[in-house]
Amino acid sequence: MDTREFQTIKVEIDGALGRLTLNRPERLNAMGATMLQELAEAARWFDTHRELRVVIVSGAGRAFCAGADLKDSPAVSAAPAPGSSWLFRREAGQYGLRAADALEQMRAVTIAQVHGYAVGGGVVLTAVCDLRVVADDAWFFIPEVDLGLPLGWGGIPRLAREIGPAMTKELVMTCRRFGAAEAKAIGFVNRVVPADRLAAETEALARELAAKPSVPVVITKEHVNAITRAATAGVTAYADGDVLMSAFGEEESRAAARAYRDKVLRKK
Repeated sequence: MDTREFQTIKVEIDGALGRLTLNRPERLNAMGATMLQELAEAARWFDTHRELRVVIVSGAGRAFCAGADLKDSPAVSAAPAPGSSWLFRREAGQYGLRAADALEQMRAVTIAQVHGYAVGGGVVLTAVCDLRVVADDAWFFIPEVDLGLPLGWGGIPRLAREIGPAMTKELVMTCRRFGAAEAKAIGFVNRVVPADRLAAETEALARELAAKPSVPVVITKEHVNAITRAATAGVTAYADGDVLMSAFGEEESRAAARAYRDKVLRKK
């Protein structure tokens, strides 16, 4: 067993099978700056292990991922941190996109194991993975518009790739919740399984893939990814961070974010 220490995630490798666990259960695995940077670093660490074939991505505790951490986001602040430069804020704005890109570009096949809620960036994290196994009582939603923000982290091109433009527009603009059955019906997930069988079913799929000849599996992943990149030629998410920082500067967006945060806190 090979492991590496991180603050907000757990990673381990046992032969051909790896695991990446979001490990902030007290925050429903919300992704702040530290976690986003650690996800990118973990992806690079996994790629140094040539025997690795499959990585299961999951969340500790009651949820897969609550999305961006509202306590660690400029969107809920009235102004940027004192003394922070434009370059620093721009760099911070790219953390999510860089983490998503790093995970998507890993050599190993990635399987999202989704339970509880996947919210906003958690939906993007699900989309980043090659395959998705979901508990039958899982829920998804994308609240960014209600927060006064566009969906970042490459979320729009990734969702349009997976579920098409019309459904992407509906789910992002309405911010409505959708369950596991609908996620399967629109082609967003591969399998919906009973919640008490989620871990076992995901591991069985991972071990099945890990036992396949590695070269054609890797080539298949790269081939499919190349086709989808070609289908969206000219579309890029490189400026996601800049767009987000522009939205952070709008009082309407900051007011929406504060109202959303207050509503969430009142429910706790």
